[in-house]
Amino acid sequence: MKTSIKQLAISALALTLFTACSEGDDPLPIVPVETQMVQDFEAPNDVIDRTTGTIVEERPFQYFSLEQNAQVSEGDDWDLAFKGTTIRVNATKNVSAAIVTGIFDQIDSVPADASFASDTETELAIPTGGGNGWYNYNPALNTITPIPGRVILVKTTEGNFVKMEILSYYKGNPPVAEIDPFTTPSAHYTFRFALQPNGSTEF
Repeated sequence: MKTSIKQLAISALALTLFTACSEGDDPLPIVPVETQMVQDFEAPNDVIDRTTGTIVEERPFQYFSLEQNAQVSEGDDWDLAFKGTTIRVNATKNVSAAIVTGIFDQIDSVPADASFASDTETELAIPTGGGNGWYNYNPALNTITPIPGRVILVKTTEGNFVKMEILSYYKGNPPVAEIDPFTTPSAHYTFRFALQPNGSTEF
């Protein structure tokens, strides 16, 4: 079968267009996700009368935007709210969280079996209580320490994924052996996090 000059011209044009589109569709370079460090984020608990268990002074939650890497007000688009050992997620903005076990630096994507949840009236996405969520409580020493290998995953107000590790609950991030529960200021969070801004599950 003979090929006409017209057919050859059409084939050449199609090849040119395909080549141009392929060259123009090269993926954008991947920007490495940076780990951010937050030190001494202060979020004091309510003042409680230890003899009666009643709250003497109720203190406000302190709000943090992972998207902005900054403390914000309650009226802003916050992701997490801290008070004492309690961490809330902004359920009204569809923020959710999951707790996984692993090495922070080795978690390079959101695990397929990570179970994300938002806060409800009866249950927190990041559970409180010693051994339940991110920390252990030592009743003998009266200290709060992060559980080793416990990583918090967060889906932010913008729908981006974050991996987060709490490093210390005490001001100055002191070694555990140097914590004095009576003199070392508590509820001063030191944590690190990495945010993937493009909406993917990769870190």
